[in-house]
Amino acid sequence: MKTTLEELLAFRAVVDSGSITAAADQLGQTVSGISRALGRLEKKLGTTLLRRTTRRLELTEEGQTFLARTRAILDAMDEAEEEVTARRQQPAGLLRVNAASPFMLHAIVPLLPEFSALFPKIELELNTDDLNVDLLAQRTDIAIRIGPLRDSTLHARPLCTSRLRVLASPAYLEAHGKPKRVADLASHALIGNSQVASLNEWPLRGPHGDSYPATLKLSASSGETMRHLALAGMGIVCLADFMTEADRANGSLVQLLVRDTVEVRQAVNAVYYRNTALSSRITAFLDFIAARLQ
Repeated sequence: MKTTLEELLAFRAVVDSGSITAAADQLGQTVSGISRALGRLEKKLGTTLLRRTTRRLELTEEGQTFLARTRAILDAMDEAEEEVTARRQQPAGLLRVNAASPFMLHAIVPLLPEFSALFPKIELELNTDDLNVDLLAQRTDIAIRIGPLRDSTLHARPLCTSRLRVLASPAYLEAHGKPKRVADLASHALIGNSQVASLNEWPLRGPHGDSYPATLKLSASSGETMRHLALAGMGIVCLADFMTEADRANGSLVQLLVRDTVEVRQAVNAVYYRNTALSSRITAFLDFIAARLQ
């Protein structure tokens, strides 16, 4: 576009106020500045927009046509600015959030009634995936990731950490006995992750150091499936606190080998593209979630 906002504002102000002098007062500029802006505009368009007489200014036919377009452009800009300002005051719009299903179910979903009450104009689309997703391909605004981050193109905001514990149900322990040493795990049914091998290195002290390589009898791609297998008495599992807090509190799962457990905390981060400016709805969500997860 050849024309500038300054030139469009000057043109509209001259027409609305009836003179260059009045337009200069209205815009807080000099008379010569308004006159030069009009001159540049007409030169760029290659036509005369206003006929100037000693008594008044009169729009040409081209000026009338251009004025209608000018008003539409400036009105649209005013509406856009008002909308952005309103969203800063009351965040609104669609927000797509992706997280592994256990974290979504146990950590995010319980907080959403309060979030929706505070930000009723934000529309949430919640997607779950137990593996890292491509934010652009999945049209995701925020992805919540657990563990080390590898993608350097993403900006990360720390949300919390979650401790890992080795657990089993009372039913399993009654049927198979309680392991008293890390070495006893070799004779038990261990439940682990079928997709991420590093998650099967349990934080237990033993001959292998501070990490125990679990030999699995059962495996699943989802931590939530692993949790349900453990609750059903199918074996021993290593899971993060965020998905087992209620189970441990009501006795459905019992921590094992407490003295041999190394305190390992998985980092939980919200990630988004670095070259994406955070809108008010993204900021509102991250501030809300981070404050409560801490």
